Amino acid sequence: MSSQDLQVYLNGRFVPVDEAKVSVLDRGFLFGDGIYEVIPVYGGQPLRLDEHLRRLDQSLAAIKMKSPLGDKEWSAIFDRLISGTADQQIYLQVTRGAANKRDHSIPAEITPTVFVMCTPIAPIPLDGIKAITVSDIRWDRCNIKAITLLANILLRQEAVDQGAAEAILVRDGQVLEGAASNIMIVSGGKIITPPKGDTILPGITRDLVLDLAKNLGIPTEERHFDIAELKNADEIWVTSSTREILSVIELDGKFISGGIPGKTWKTLQSAYQDYKRALREAPSTRT
Repeated sequence: MSSQDLQVYLNGRFVPVDEAKVSVLDRGFLFGDGIYEVIPVYGGQPLRLDEHLRRLDQSLAAIKMKSPLGDKEWSAIFDRLISGTADQQIYLQVTRGAANKRDHSIPAEITPTVFVMCTPIAPIPLDGIKAITVSDIRWDRCNIKAITLLANILLRQEAVDQGAAEAILVRDGQVLEGAASNIMIVSGGKIITPPKGDTILPGITRDLVLDLAKNLGIPTEERHFDIAELKNADEIWVTSSTREILSVIELDGKFISGGIPGKTWKTLQSAYQDYKRALREAPSTRT
């Protein structure tokens, strides 16, 4: 699909993307004052839609906003934008809206700006990725899925500049997550991932992978670990909505699991694809 053909939703209207316009006084533009979500779609069916919408509600509440739309209204918009059965991703963004002046304080009366688009998902690399470790320079509320992503952009670009695909963030000696992903390690036959809290995004894919592992009888543990444990792990993964489960086969220039995706990753990757296949084959809930 070319950008000329892309239809998007903006503030109650479905319009070609080139015709979608937002005020220069929008607080998302001026301050990064807003929230976003990314929802994968397989076979025309959004993956774990309820969980994504609950995370949206939680993020909005954290910045003193309410969702401008109900679940049925969100679903109707998504149904209109989803095209065919190819793998896609829904991107939705809610900003506080446009005020009549630039002021840091939150206006008492303001209408949120709501934007939604649906685009193809890029294929994921099944042969593993390279990653680097970096110091976490982000703020202290990383559990809010805010559109203020400059720190994440700089950290990811540091990885790209070194020929890697992801930056793994370390703060006060603890491994937290990737610049745009959650992190998991496999050590002693157990899948370990940092616990939820203000320092990490509560990933929907993260939770799905833990559920799949438990269904397979693979032990899981949510706890903190340091960079030494990370580098000595049998396997390292990063997870996200659009990149699913990626195996990190090289970290800071040193091979992990012999430089190839590990056995446990292959097991979970197969289970994840089975989950997607079942979603594609399930009766459609779209109206």
